[in-house]
Amino acid sequence: MDRMIYLSMAGAKAAMQRQDVLSHNLANVTTNGFRAELQAFRAVPVRGDGASTRAYALETTIGYNDAQGPLTPTGRNLDVAMQGKAWLAVQSNDGTEAYTRAGSLDVNAEGLLVMRNGMPVLGDGGPINVPPNSEVEIGSDGTLSAKSPNQKPTTIGRLKLVTSEAPLTRGDDGLFRAADGDLPADATARLQDGALEGSNVSAVETMVAMISAGRQFEQQMKLMQIAQTQGQQSAKLLGST
Repeated sequence: MDRMIYLSMAGAKAAMQRQDVLSHNLANVTTNGFRAELQAFRAVPVRGDGASTRAYALETTIGYNDAQGPLTPTGRNLDVAMQGKAWLAVQSNDGTEAYTRAGSLDVNAEGLLVMRNGMPVLGDGGPINVPPNSEVEIGSDGTLSAKSPNQKPTTIGRLKLVTSEAPLTRGDDGLFRAADGDLPADATARLQDGALEGSNVSAVETMVAMISAGRQFEQQMKLMQIAQTQGQQSAKLLGST
């Protein structure tokens, strides 16, 4: 009886946690450059007298799916899609360097090249300034060229593209960071201009997984109800003797 309660309780909690991850992934199915979060569980024994045979299932985040999402041509000169394992360096709100696969760029009122959310995009030497009233073109290696009216294009910088052999860590702001600090620029990293990378979340697979997790939760709750009923019946039998 006691074991059934522990098992069903741990199973229900794990199913709820799985639903949280799946719903977060599904909510970002249209987010450019989003990487689906992966999840696993591990058994942790319960410490204490009389609990040596009990174990909880605890959530373990094993990272993210690094598969490339679908590329959608936009024809916009400030849209870029990183190729392969490349990441784009940006300056996060706390001032640290972070990395993203979302490549919809813009130029703000101060002339800085920024993400659509206002975060500055980093070049090899820091934030990138764009001359006023100029049209920006981005090469496959991240080189930025600005063309002002009646003038020849001039190189104004290069996007900082990085690659990492080790998996990056996703922060609460949705940006990724390296465990050992800022990554060096990778001269071999490439991007595709005039396109955006979509989320690598499969809406159909995620919805099927959510249905499965919901049914698992219902089954665990039924087991808890059965354990409660059996416990009440056992208490009545003991009380009648």
